[in-house]
Amino acid sequence: MFYWVYDLPTWQFGLLTTVSFVLLYWVGVIFVRPFLRLFVRSTPGLNDVVGYILSCFCVFYGLLLGLIAVTAYQNSAQTEATVTREAAALSALYEDVGGYPQPHAQNLRWLLRDYTRHTIRYAWPLQRRGITPVEGGIRVAAFEEALHRFEPQTPGQQVLHAESLRMFNNFLEHRRMRLLAVTTGIPPVMWFVVAIGAFINLAMVWLFDMRFTAHLFLGGLLAAYLGAMIFLIAAMDNPFRGEVSIPPTAFESLFAKMVDE
Repeated sequence: MFYWVYDLPTWQFGLLTTVSFVLLYWVGVIFVRPFLRLFVRSTPGLNDVVGYILSCFCVFYGLLLGLIAVTAYQNSAQTEATVTREAAALSALYEDVGGYPQPHAQNLRWLLRDYTRHTIRYAWPLQRRGITPVEGGIRVAAFEEALHRFEPQTPGQQVLHAESLRMFNNFLEHRRMRLLAVTTGIPPVMWFVVAIGAFINLAMVWLFDMRFTAHLFLGGLLAAYLGAMIFLIAAMDNPFRGEVSIPPTAFESLFAKMVDE
């Protein structure tokens, strides 16, 4: 339900997240803090008690945010590596089928160019909306059928054909991994735990006994950084969504090379 934030420019997404946390904290200071303090106002050394509890809580919550941030980054990096490997396998396959006799070489290369162009112009925009593209499979099936129709006539062609089939299977493997990564992301239950932890963190700071202006300033800084951390995780969570996403640069470079030949 929050995927609409990926349609915003990155700076707006980050600013919206940070400002929302600061406003939430300020609203809590003004309206919620007086009610919370009714339960603890008679506690001696309140600031020390709250500080100890907050320190323990921040250890666990900080570890959770750190692990999630690392997981989101690794997932994005692995998906980017998968895209690069798919483009590399496609490039090697394009070179291999170029050694086939005519008109097989021309037909097979045309099918690969068509697949690459479709991936850049149509598949990638769908991926950025969280939709797994399916029309590319039709083009892959057409290429596979044309590749299997070729019958080698010489030992050299047999070796070339076997290598092309191996590279085609390698390309298929990386393509399937890319398509599976379109809908990958942090599970909703984990986001729920992050949201609950953020609220508890802010609520504990509301309990500190300090001047009103200091509450707004110091707590606002904490809330702003907490919002920035959650923005960072959310921006990297879906590898193909938003401006901080994996671009089709590898396929664009490959297609430019195909067109020049």
